[in-house]
Amino acid sequence: MKTDTRERQSAESFEIGKEIEIAAPLDSAFAAMLDVLGPEGQMPGGKAFPMTIEPWPGGRWYRDLGTNAGHLWGHVQVIKPPTLLEICGPLMMSYPAANHLQYRFKAEGGVTRLVFLHRAMGSILPEHRDGMPKGWQHWLERIRDLAQRKNRKETHR
Repeated sequence: MKTDTRERQSAESFEIGKEIEIAAPLDSAFAAMLDVLGPEGQMPGGKAFPMTIEPWPGGRWYRDLGTNAGHLWGHVQVIKPPTLLEICGPLMMSYPAANHLQYRFKAEGGVTRLVFLHRAMGSILPEHRDGMPKGWQHWLERIRDLAQRKNRKETHR
């Protein structure tokens, strides 16, 4: 029997916090978030990146590639529509890592404030750690744009 021994890697951790103001009601902003985490997913640069999110406790968040192939990104840990969604799981990290995402919505006057928090720990690749802020900013802006576009359509009816 052959034994392969490798040098032990140290675990890393990071935290990313972002806030964005959305000119739409709570319900519209929360629905837009589910759309962006689901069928309206998009990568920076505009490439479609549809996902599936099951919006209930224990629900899966995954990318279905067809023919029983895909990637599990996480599970819904907490959902309290329209104010809170928490997801825990590996996200795009196909190595030892744990992630926790929190989307917290709050009505403030005529707008909704979305406070986003991503915490991660594990054997995190530098390209994942360094690319996360830009990627999350893109997804948060997509949530804002989708919610505001939907809100404009509804107010013009």
